[in-house]
Amino acid sequence: MSRVRITQIKSVIDRPERQKLTIQALGLGKINRSVEQENTDAIAGMIRKVSHLVLVEEI
Repeated sequence: MSRVRITQIKSVIDRPERQKLTIQALGLGKINRSVEQENTDAIAGMIRKVSHLVLVEEI
């Protein structure tokens, strides 16, 4: 399975609670924080929900 690096590039202030919780579930929470995750279907779905707040790179 491939891995992806997810970097938060925008704040979650004034965002719906679901988006805030999704960012937390991905292991993010502050701007410019990055995490590496396996690119599973669940992670891909979470990335789609907050794609306007994160930058995704294949590694």
